[in-house]
Amino acid sequence: MTARKWLSRGARSIRTVALAFGVSSALLVGGAQARDSNAQTSAVESVSVAQLPREAAQTLDAIRAGGPFRYSKDGGIFKNFERELPARPRGYYHEYTVTTPKSRDRGARRIVCGGPPRTLDDCYYTGDHYQTFQRILE
Repeated sequence: MTARKWLSRGARSIRTVALAFGVSSALLVGGAQARDSNAQTSAVESVSVAQLPREAAQTLDAIRAGGPFRYSKDGGIFKNFERELPARPRGYYHEYTVTTPKSRDRGARRIVCGGPPRTLDDCYYTGDHYQTFQRILE
C-alpha cells in the first residue's frame, strides 16, 4: 500500500507514517526530541575572573576601557543561535575575541557580554567556540 493511501485512510500517527515511508519511527521521534531539547537553555556554570585564562582577563580590561580591540568583529552582535545563554532580545549580547596563544586566527575563545556594547554586564566565557559557556563573576 502506498503512503498516500495510508494517509488518506486517516493514519496520522508518527509510527504509521514512518512505516509507510519505510523509516524507523524511533528516528523520527528521536529527531523531534533532539530539536526540542536544543530549544531549551541549558544551565550555565560560573567562573571567577581569576580562574579564566590570562588573555580573558586582558579582554575584559579592553572591554571595560572601550578598546582597542584586535579584531573588527569584537563588539559585534552575538545572536545566541546555540541558545546556550538566557534568551534576550536580538542585539543584547556582544562578542569579543580572547586571544589564543600561537593561533593563526581568532581561535575558539570568546567573551560574550549582555547589555550596551563594550560593557561588562552579564558576561560569559567560552573556550570552545560557543559549545559551552561559563558565567563570569567579578
